[in-house]
Amino acid sequence: MGLIEEYQLAVEKIPSHVAVIMDGNGRWAKKKGVMRILGHQSAVQAVRETVEAAAEVGIQFLTLYAFSTENWQRPQDEVNALMELLVNSLKKELKTLNDNQIRLKSIGNISDLPPQCQQELEFVIQSTSHNQRMNLILALSYGSRQDITNAVKKIVDTSQTHRKVEIHENFIKSFLSTHDIPDPDLLIRTSGEYRISNFLLWEIAYTELYFTDTLWPDFRKKDFMLAIQEYQKRERRFGKTSEQIQNL
Repeated sequence: MGLIEEYQLAVEKIPSHVAVIMDGNGRWAKKKGVMRILGHQSAVQAVRETVEAAAEVGIQFLTLYAFSTENWQRPQDEVNALMELLVNSLKKELKTLNDNQIRLKSIGNISDLPPQCQQELEFVIQSTSHNQRMNLILALSYGSRQDITNAVKKIVDTSQTHRKVEIHENFIKSFLSTHDIPDPDLLIRTSGEYRISNFLLWEIAYTELYFTDTLWPDFRKKDFMLAIQEYQKRERRFGKTSEQIQNL
């Protein structure tokens, strides 16, 4: 029995894009009485199961908030360990990504990453570019305010080289790093925190939000599927009334 049948999902209501704030690695390590890096290492299984579940049920885009611009402020030893973990994980998962027809993409200030991380990331992105089952997007050195700020700078540059620029939502979106990615239908945040943490602020204007107390290293397929179940119970009105939605 597949996940769709097991969790009795409506195929026509599967979200196209799910975004995840993967939170709680440090608290998981503290509860276990181990070093923080072991929390990050233990989270690899959560990533793997989430990606597998998303691909199986037919989600087209899965965005994982892997490293924020604010995370650079953490202790240098932890940052170095995270970068090393990223490189090793990319190397290990390349075959799995290709076997499952998953294309890797990234958003964020990738130039901030160490050279080896940039090279490994670009290699995996190129090596999976032909895959068409699902897009896995890693947000690395990403901050939404910074992304919007960069977009404004690009718009100013464009307006200086063009006599007339018509400003509208789609025009602004075209300058964001997510310009070729649909807005998330569902945003999941783990660890019991109820905040967005500078993640996809423009893009989640009408996204359904789902919060769980589960710490990220403990997050498994069943937790992901419970989020999808809850999403399917929601009525997405986009400013309209229930009656208008029902009459479509």
